[in-house]
Amino acid sequence: MKVDVKTLEGAPMTADATSERVGSALRIAPGFIATHVSEDGGVQTTIEAHYIRIQGRYVVRATSVRALYDDVEANGDTLRQVNVQRIVQAAAPQCIALTLSDEPSAQWLTVAEISSVEGRLIPQWMADEAVKRGRNNDSRMDIVEIVYGAAALSASAPIKAVARELRVPHRTAAVWVGRARDEGRLEGMSYIVGRQADG
Repeated sequence: MKVDVKTLEGAPMTADATSERVGSALRIAPGFIATHVSEDGGVQTTIEAHYIRIQGRYVVRATSVRALYDDVEANGDTLRQVNVQRIVQAAAPQCIALTLSDEPSAQWLTVAEISSVEGRLIPQWMADEAVKRGRNNDSRMDIVEIVYGAAALSASAPIKAVARELRVPHRTAAVWVGRARDEGRLEGMSYIVGRQADG
C-alpha cells in the first residue's frame, strides 16, 4: 500500500522529523498525516495519528475520506472499504528512525529507507545477520527492537512481525522479544493482544 506521509506541520516526513525517543535506539515522529489514494475504490483517505506514550503506539486522531470521481459517493458502503489500520501500518516505517552505527555522528535513517522491499520492515541482509548462530546478542537485540518497534507502534502483532521478518519460529521470536523487553529495549512501545478496533 502506497501512502504519502507528512509531519503534523505538513512537511515531508524524514528522519530529521523524528524527535521522540523510544526503546534504546529508536526515534519516532510525534505524529504524522498519511494519505492513501485508492484508485479502484475511488477515494482518498487521510489520517492524522499521534504517538501516545501511555498506549505505546500511534493512535489515529482524525480521518477524512474524499470521493475522487463523480460516480463515487463517500457513504457507508464506501467507508467500509477504508482500512485505516493498513494506512497506519504502511506509514509507520517512514516515521521511525535509527542509525546503523554506534558513532555519535552516524546518520539517522527511517525504517522505510533501509528496506527497499514493500511489505518488509528490514532488508534481508539484516534479517540474515540477526539469525546467524552465535550472532552477537546486542546486534540481534537491536534488530528485534527495530522490527518490534515498527510493528507495535502501528498496532500490528510484534512477535508475529519478528517471526515473519527474521523467518524464525514464533517461539524463537517470543524468546528474543522477551530478552529485548528484559533489557529495557522496548520501553515506550506496547501491543495489546486481541482484535484491533477496525478488524
